[in-house]
Amino acid sequence: MTKNLILVGGGGHCKSVIDAACSAGFHILGVLDTLENIGKSILDVKIIGDDSLINEYIGSAMFVVTVGSIKKTALRIKLHNMIIDAGGRLATIVASTAHVSKYATIDEGSVILHNTCINADARIGKSCIINTFANIEHEAEIGDFSHISTGAMVNGACKIGKSVFIGSQSVLAQCVSVADYAIVSAGTFVSKNIQEKGIYAGNPMRKF
Repeated sequence: MTKNLILVGGGGHCKSVIDAACSAGFHILGVLDTLENIGKSILDVKIIGDDSLINEYIGSAMFVVTVGSIKKTALRIKLHNMIIDAGGRLATIVASTAHVSKYATIDEGSVILHNTCINADARIGKSCIINTFANIEHEAEIGDFSHISTGAMVNGACKIGKSVFIGSQSVLAQCVSVADYAIVSAGTFVSKNIQEKGIYAGNPMRKF
């Protein structure tokens, strides 16, 4: 399998993915970003074009979407689908310092950043971001396009929906579920199910 990689989307999250991908042995051919950024560099990786170049790398590289997400995942989903529709293959990136159980499942396009732990029988969906020092415990499920931020703790058998954002240092008690498109602010303790989308914060948690 080729280890050549094209990153789609610039910004701060792209820097984290560059570091993780290099640690995992990928060879990054370049970044696709907006037209005005072509020729610039992100760290030591050149922005070589915009997303119209995706077709040129089908068959010679894998792809990963490197646009971050907090409030909305629409752009990440659009770019993911653009790659799939063009016949491209999405890489799964696991940083060299991450621990992923051999009994866990990670779907295409997801990025597991440094010092994360994904425990036995956990399931990570498509194009998820599992950020630095996040912990995904046994039997937890993370829906497609969700972002588990730095230092978040997702305890055993939790069910996270699609396009969810879990903020830094949040803690989800065992077996809770989170509805699609919900946003959990940094430092929140989630002790009960979140049944509808919205912004949740605090301890005790409440909807804003």
